[in-house]
Amino acid sequence: MAQQQVLSVSNRSILLLSRNGLFLLLLALFVLLGIFLPWTTSPLIPFPNRSSSFPSNWRDYSLSQAAKFAAKNDTLIVCTVSYPFLPFLNNWLISVSRQKQQDKVLVIAEDYATLYKVNEKWPGHAVLIPPALDSKAARYFGSPGFFNFTSRRPKHLLEILELGYNVLYNDVDMVWLQDPFQSFEGRHDAYFTDDRTKIKLLNHSHDLPRPDRNGATYICSCTIFLRPTIGAKLLMKTWIDELQAGSKAFEGNDQPAFNWALNKTAHQVLKV
Repeated sequence: MAQQQVLSVSNRSILLLSRNGLFLLLLALFVLLGIFLPWTTSPLIPFPNRSSSFPSNWRDYSLSQAAKFAAKNDTLIVCTVSYPFLPFLNNWLISVSRQKQQDKVLVIAEDYATLYKVNEKWPGHAVLIPPALDSKAARYFGSPGFFNFTSRRPKHLLEILELGYNVLYNDVDMVWLQDPFQSFEGRHDAYFTDDRTKIKLLNHSHDLPRPDRNGATYICSCTIFLRPTIGAKLLMKTWIDELQAGSKAFEGNDQPAFNWALNKTAHQVLKV
């Protein structure tokens, strides 16, 4: 009898282990497919190379060349990406393609690994603006690597504005559920989102939200649309100045500097 009980418990353990093992195997398979499959089966990649005039060495591919190739109606959709975030990029691109806007996309690669990977699969849609960052550096929120990565954005955007293009910047940890361009009405210099507000009515005020008790506003730098106007360029220059002046205070996050820049230029920039 005792022997039968032991055998019964033993068989039950084997059954449980088998189920757990199968579950873990399936979980691992889903993770692998989620990370690697998009880069091999995405409908976006590869796109046909529309020109044979690209430099064979992508290190020599300038921002002006890349912008001229990717821009449509003098407008670019820009994101900045380092190698660890390629799966996010692919997911974001799929959502952009569903709104038929992918041809405007220019990926600003922050390291050579990203530059080569994107241009290998999607020629002409990635450029590196020196200096290149270390593709293996930590990029978690609040880290020096994350700050070095995100704090370059206003410089990139200012360069694009100086070339005469409208530019929509978007973080790649987002997805497009609708075409954002239908929201950019009027002739404002800058369009952005408020992290702390409810959905606004179409006729909402375009003034900055009132600062909190600490004197801070919480405008998000995850989505910014800019026109190549004096006001938009001033905003980017002020953002750069704020980052340089408060590099220690803003270490790990460039968004406070963006908010200070908005408040300093509020009377000079038409925004929504």
